[in-house]
Amino acid sequence: MSRAGGDGTAALERAGVETVRRAVELDLASRFQESLVCYQEGIDLLLQVVKATKDEAKKHRYRQKISEYMTRAEDIKKHIEKEKQDGKYHKQIRIEENATGFCYEKLFQEYLTEIVSEVWVEDPYIRQAHQGSGRSQQVSGLEEIQQSLRSYGVTLNIAFSSSIHDREIRFNNGWMIKIGRGLDYFKKPQGRFSIGYCDFDLRPCHETTVDIFHTKHTKQM
Repeated sequence: MSRAGGDGTAALERAGVETVRRAVELDLASRFQESLVCYQEGIDLLLQVVKATKDEAKKHRYRQKISEYMTRAEDIKKHIEKEKQDGKYHKQIRIEENATGFCYEKLFQEYLTEIVSEVWVEDPYIRQAHQGSGRSQQVSGLEEIQQSLRSYGVTLNIAFSSSIHDREIRFNNGWMIKIGRGLDYFKKPQGRFSIGYCDFDLRPCHETTVDIFHTKHTKQM
């Protein structure tokens, strides 16, 4: 019983040390948003180590480290907030050819905060059959989605434009996301029973770049 508890603490310690090591690497690379997440996760793990260990010297050492990491995490938070307020925040994610693990939830969840009540999606070039090829098919498909969303209390407004050039998604909390290929960055599944057909996190992607910005004022449609 004691050994199992010791093994568990050792595993927590390894995970905590590795996570804060990654946080420092990301911090030095100026990847502050990712670094902040790692600092927060690492701090939480090390706090669990302090709580579980009976080694007073180790407790003291990790408390000092945790204090340092918390101070740095707060500094990063302030830096990110200032960039957001100044309209200078920019994070880039590179999705490699055939990469997996980039479902919509992974990309957007961090930015869909509780205050989001409106989302704008612009895509200038929809041509594949599964995207709704042909104007009548597009309208029919979008109206079906519109009706389905209405039953959940969500209003979908649709507008066509001949002058849109950029692909972008905007939330009314100030976040704007631009994806090189738009929302259609997933590869076609091999079949209905293949892995990734329903779970987009397991579906291979086309190579593309995701750019994330924050601005105090989003453009209204």
